[in-house]
Amino acid sequence: MKLLIIAATKFEIAPLLKCMETCVERAENKFVCTYKDHSIDLVLTGVGMVATAYHTSIALRQSYDLAINAGICGSFNKNIDLGEVVNVYEDCFSELGAQDGEHFLSLDELQLPGIQTVNNLSNSFSTKTIDVLPKVTGITVNTTHGNEADIEKVYAKFHPFVESMEGAAFMFVCEQEKVRNIQIRTISNYVEKRNKEQWNIPLAIEQLNKKLQSILDELS
Repeated sequence: MKLLIIAATKFEIAPLLKCMETCVERAENKFVCTYKDHSIDLVLTGVGMVATAYHTSIALRQSYDLAINAGICGSFNKNIDLGEVVNVYEDCFSELGAQDGEHFLSLDELQLPGIQTVNNLSNSFSTKTIDVLPKVTGITVNTTHGNEADIEKVYAKFHPFVESMEGAAFMFVCEQEKVRNIQIRTISNYVEKRNKEQWNIPLAIEQLNKKLQSILDELS
């Protein structure tokens, strides 16, 4: 298969790079790799939805059988363990809209004429490995939540399970280009008042890359 893997940063997928049979760095943010019978382009976009949308769009000038967005994320649900790998099957831009007094109106709720909806993005790509992952909804944000009042508001509005800074941007570009895609993330922290002592990024990265390799093995 011809695969595209999109990640925000190199450290999130560094273990996967080491598993590649061949891997050539073609540019500062792009690696061209092989793994079994897969030809894999791995693109590092940098953090955030704008950078992700741009670099994903550039990458999809080529044709791919599947695009994978991989990374870590925060969970609104504390009943899931740190290090758990999830399938973010539905995502949205939770900050895109307008304020109406104390209320927030999403772009869909605004119903502006001629405006294409960019929320309720979803994917349904399936394999045995992916199917056993928890299927969760996500929001994509410019600013990760660390204020308790804002956390309550966004949860009441969208009921997200996780948040990231890239997922919906990746899914939007793939949807526009009609490319099969999947967003695989690992819980590195809970969405709460910022407390890095409670995070476990090393575990999240370890588990993410193990699962990514399992997915590649299954696709072979």
